[in-house]
Amino acid sequence: MSEKEYRKPEEIFSKVFRAGRRTYFFDVRETKAGDYYLTITESKKNMNDDGTFNYKKHKIYLYKEDFGRFKELLDEVTAFIINEKGEEVISERHQKDFKPSDNTESITETTEEKEENSDETPSTNEFTDVNFDDIGDE
Repeated sequence: MSEKEYRKPEEIFSKVFRAGRRTYFFDVRETKAGDYYLTITESKKNMNDDGTFNYKKHKIYLYKEDFGRFKELLDEVTAFIINEKGEEVISERHQKDFKPSDNTESITETTEEKEENSDETPSTNEFTDVNFDDIGDE
């Protein structure tokens, strides 16, 4: 295949954010028409049963015409979370430097205890059925 028939999207600008086992890549790429777009990739490191590692990746493509609304909604939902729950991470288990102490068992509920104490028991085996046709422009 010649270069004219297939051209891999060129990376123009890139930023990386590492967050524990996850890494986020923000890459500016160029379309065939010469315009720019953004890809946001989440890469999560997982261990296989044999002890080797693999990476699961999820990617979002964001085009210029959507930047304003995307940023507006991102700002809105992040502000909601900060206003409702504050900036501190509620669970110390989510801290990068978390080290379980000897008394962790006494403060950690088992899955059974959580289910018994919960009004609702969400299943981890079920997924939300989303119909994107129902989502309109806001």
